[in-house]
Amino acid sequence: MRRLFPVTDQTPASPRDLTDREWSLDELADAYAYPGLGPDGHWLRANMVSTLDGAAQHDGRSQPISGETDMRIFGTLRALADVVVVGAETVRQEGYRPARAREAFAARREASGQGPAPAIAVVTASMDLDFSLPLFASPLVPTLVVTGAAAPADRVAAAVKAGAEVVVAGDGAAVDAARAVRELAERGLRRQLTEGGPRLLGQFVAADALDELCLTISPMLTAGGAQRIAGGPSVTVPHRLAPACVLEEAGFLFTSYRRI
Repeated sequence: MRRLFPVTDQTPASPRDLTDREWSLDELADAYAYPGLGPDGHWLRANMVSTLDGAAQHDGRSQPISGETDMRIFGTLRALADVVVVGAETVRQEGYRPARAREAFAARREASGQGPAPAIAVVTASMDLDFSLPLFASPLVPTLVVTGAAAPADRVAAAVKAGAEVVVAGDGAAVDAARAVRELAERGLRRQLTEGGPRLLGQFVAADALDELCLTISPMLTAGGAQRIAGGPSVTVPHRLAPACVLEEAGFLFTSYRRI
């Protein structure tokens, strides 16, 4: 893997950084470390993959446009997070399972005051979820369900019975994206990672709640009508981000952009 852009302006690339080699998990964790957070701070980053022609999925899933190093970065970003925030449709489409403890990151998480693995927070208005799945039935860390105050009472009860923690982040049935970020932070889940899908990421963008986008650009073309990485209504004024890091391997670009 080659670094094409320094992590910060104060971190020039060394000759070793420019060689083609596999980075260790520790190096990836350093490159993608969360910024320092104050006592009340929180940071929401998104991790998405897109083809050269803008497709976020192929046949409804992101895996076909991903690659081995993309999955290593995927695992690293999870290992750094307190919570992984994901939309219900993505849970259904991608077959989400509980996050697992990774021995390679155990010491780093302990030093940061984190538990063995991040929690998964599923954002849903309808509560149309199968609470018998391992994500709810056997997680290492209890799964959270983020919904609105008007969510169906019987489904809320089913979630609680399954062992999930229900987080109310909206006055109606829908979830207020900015409020969801605050509600999770108030529970100590301040290092936040969203893996989409596109509709949920679009809600975070529209609410101006996204602090960082980690985008893998896959060297593939798919054409067709696949979704972009973010969907939903457009913002009034485009949000401008600044590049923080660009890595390259096997034609894939692994980029990170942070809010200015």
